[in-house]
Amino acid sequence: MANPARLPFEEEIHELERLLASMEQKSTGELSVSDEILRIRKELVRIKRQKYSNLSAWETVLVSRHGDRPQTMDYVRMVFEDFTEIHGDRAFGDDRAMRCGFSRIGEQKLMVIGHQKGHTLQERQECMYGCAHPEGYRKSMRAMTLAAKFQLPVLCMIDTPGAFPGIGSEERGIAQLIADSLLHMATLPTPIFCVVIGEGGSGGALGIGIGDRVAMLEHAYYSVISPEGCAGILWKTANDQTRPMAAEALKLTSRHCLKHGVIDEVLPEPLGGAHRDPREMANTLKNWVIRSIRDVTKIQANELVQKRFAKFRSMGTTREAESATVPASGLSAG
Repeated sequence: MANPARLPFEEEIHELERLLASMEQKSTGELSVSDEILRIRKELVRIKRQKYSNLSAWETVLVSRHGDRPQTMDYVRMVFEDFTEIHGDRAFGDDRAMRCGFSRIGEQKLMVIGHQKGHTLQERQECMYGCAHPEGYRKSMRAMTLAAKFQLPVLCMIDTPGAFPGIGSEERGIAQLIADSLLHMATLPTPIFCVVIGEGGSGGALGIGIGDRVAMLEHAYYSVISPEGCAGILWKTANDQTRPMAAEALKLTSRHCLKHGVIDEVLPEPLGGAHRDPREMANTLKNWVIRSIRDVTKIQANELVQKRFAKFRSMGTTREAESATVPASGLSAG
């Protein structure tokens, strides 16, 4: 695979990759050259492991947005068989930012739903960079209803900076459709599995994020708002200083989400991120899906819904401060 586009913190990694590629191209089979190539490979692995095991929150966001990172339709091609796409919401149109379809893994049939950002400029414009409109969530709910009818598990792959914020989206009730989707998923009588494969931004992510098992890829993020949006609200500007501060404050990494009980599991990525070895990442995702289906499909539908509801109701903690004791006579005369 060709070297992926450079991220700001990968200067040293790319220098070594460039040197390694040059030496491999010029290699004549000499023992000294081969030893140097082996040394560079080991050093490259060491630096990648050191850097990617200590990413800051903002660096994690940058990795999750990498242009070569596998998206929903990439995983559909690598993991699933016989994908038959569902089009349209039977009300307005077909949203290409939200993909839905029947598929299978081996003998197990399931419904696959996920955001699609697109790789080429034309596809990104068609998919609105992964920002779904109301018709996208209406289509996903239609797909989930079909899955429940045929007693099929549902897999949702989340990868969006947020729902589309344009005037048309607001006019067609995007907030209401996301709320409807939350209720629909909370009560759907069939297993639901959700995994954040890249960006998990705002209500656009949560709109297909209610599941019996929720996982995140190691270098994905999941947040109530994007770091840029948060920085714009708190500091009135999103620049190189405020974006990292916002990302850190939001506690949006997979490590933070697991610690706070927002997700159930973190799926490890290949060294250097999923974009460096999509096939390995696809195999990891496939194994998680198979394991999750095996564990959850044993549970009766009514019990499944009750557990799902209790799972999300128990998230978060509250603190109640003890109120100061006020004298019976009210305020003191001082």
